[in-house]
Amino acid sequence: MVGDITFLPTGEGRLYLACWLDLATPRGRRLRAMADHHRATLVIDALRMAARRGRLQPACIANSDRGSAYTSGQFQREIGESNLQPSCGRSGSCFDNAAAESFWALLEEDIETRACRDRATARAEVFTFIETFYSRRLRKHKVFGYLTPAETRQRHQHAFAA
Repeated sequence: MVGDITFLPTGEGRLYLACWLDLATPRGRRLRAMADHHRATLVIDALRMAARRGRLQPACIANSDRGSAYTSGQFQREIGESNLQPSCGRSGSCFDNAAAESFWALLEEDIETRACRDRATARAEVFTFIETFYSRRLRKHKVFGYLTPAETRQRHQHAFAA
């Protein structure tokens, strides 16, 4: 998994977004938490949501940048308690977390074209982007048989249920 944080400007101030993207399968490629702050609890909330929904395997690698939220003692304890393997990219290298950076670029390009007057509107815009554009139509790739992330997730879940 790769994790990252970004923000969207609103009329009420910034809305911070934290995500964990599952690079093994598209099933986890979703934003996990939003808040009006940039504290470690934001990325911890996102990690807990990813763990609940994604059924993370023990020793799964959780890669992030070296931001303060990810290097905090609070986050490091959560990683240990979740039995995940922490990994940090090199300082100043956006390529180590390229998947998350690419996700944010798509989101920001789509949402920044519409100025959000408040955080609630921005949250709704983010949800719409992820659930209707990113998960259902975007990212049809030959590696996944030209299925969308939502279709691949359904196929993956069905295979585990069988």
